[in-house]
Amino acid sequence: MPDITLDPAEITTFAEGDPDENPWVLGAPQPEVLRVMPWSPLWANQFEHQRAQLQATLGNSALCIEHVGSTAVPGLPAKPILDIDLLVADPADEAAYLPRLQTLGYVLTVRERSWYQHRMLRLDTPRVNLHVFAPDCAEHIRHRLFRDWLRSHEDDRLRYAQAKRAALQGSGNVQAYNRSKQEVVRSIHARLFAARGW
Repeated sequence: MPDITLDPAEITTFAEGDPDENPWVLGAPQPEVLRVMPWSPLWANQFEHQRAQLQATLGNSALCIEHVGSTAVPGLPAKPILDIDLLVADPADEAAYLPRLQTLGYVLTVRERSWYQHRMLRLDTPRVNLHVFAPDCAEHIRHRLFRDWLRSHEDDRLRYAQAKRAALQGSGNVQAYNRSKQEVVRSIHARLFAARGW
């Protein structure tokens, strides 16, 4: 992982966006049947294909393209949806990147100005959630740290897999599923922060 220049206090603080902000560009998403599958090497191949396409389309505007989330952790069960973080100079400057992403089939679905200027675009085939952040964004750094920790700490990887299965049993939508496993996610973050002296 590249050197982290952001103040650790910003990384260890889970910022909340404006609760009154409506992030849904096209309206709230329709309910989906949640599936958690055994990890597949296909996901790594799909990411490499998407990374190459994104880099070719965005050129120097793409400052970083990283595979994050559970599909990026070998051995970890996951929803069959790739999470990709894309760093651009200014996520608020949508004209600088959005039209080019749309030529690849990506659709802007989330705009969270109050939460790290986060944008999320969706691709249907393969399923991708593309998260757009600025450089030195605390949330992107947490994504990388969490991914790398789970890759190298089997005990927490197994604990997270168990939390995923339990959350799936009691959840009818993605938001409820994510809330159900949040306590375990935060406890793993606490361990990795402590390991770095934070």
